[in-house]
Amino acid sequence: MSKTPDEQPDRTDAYDVTPVLRDWNYEPGVINVRRIVGADGIPKIQMRLELGLLQMEVTGRPDGRRPHGCESLLEFHERRLVEHKHKHGGAFEGFTLSPEHCQHLRDEAAMYYQRYLSLFMLGDFVSVVRDTSRNLRVLDLCGKFATEEQDRLMLEQYRPYIIMMRTRASASILFKDSKLHGALDIVREGLQQIRTFFEKFGHPEAYDNCDEVKVLKRFGRDIKKKLPVGPLERLQRQLKKAVAAEDYEAAAKLRDEIAAMEAGAKAGESA
Repeated sequence: MSKTPDEQPDRTDAYDVTPVLRDWNYEPGVINVRRIVGADGIPKIQMRLELGLLQMEVTGRPDGRRPHGCESLLEFHERRLVEHKHKHGGAFEGFTLSPEHCQHLRDEAAMYYQRYLSLFMLGDFVSVVRDTSRNLRVLDLCGKFATEEQDRLMLEQYRPYIIMMRTRASASILFKDSKLHGALDIVREGLQQIRTFFEKFGHPEAYDNCDEVKVLKRFGRDIKKKLPVGPLERLQRQLKKAVAAEDYEAAAKLRDEIAAMEAGAKAGESA
């Protein structure tokens, strides 16, 4: 029963988060997150919001619940699918997700979104890969087994974003270890996955204007800047600068050096 305006709320200081919020200012437009250790001794993630804060578990379901004894609703429905296949000789036919199932899966995916966004800001890229990969499984499951077309398609609009975040996290892991070529390969793979997404839905022209594509291309350029420059590329850069400065004598010498280097490379390949 709700309290009347004249009734006083329970006076339990332990429930009041004002001191926490007072020491952690909200910053508009900034994703402000931090790690803490909870009263149970287990690490937590907190995100500062305008009217308070959001606290999440680092592993498992972000709210700490275990629906149907599983880590999440996704794992529960995936277990249902495995059991269905076992009973029907490995066939998927007859397995469905109701609109209510899909709504609950979407609500759960939103929690994981908040967490992987926080984890990315904290630089925990391994966990970002874990959570984004998990949310892509939600899209795949609903896309295959939802009884209503609306539920099959509703989450697809977020696929390029989730791919982009997973790609950035995966590439960042290698980037931190100075495995630049591997990081660049992951970025290219992510871009191809987004291109395939738009082609699947009949809108290949949307690829070039996609914000997620622009983010990944920019990240790819940043990686390329860190790659060691070979002798041939160094000469080509010098040539470009010489031409821009209209130093044609230097440009001619550089062209000769480039031609000689390319001829030497071809000779080595044919030897």
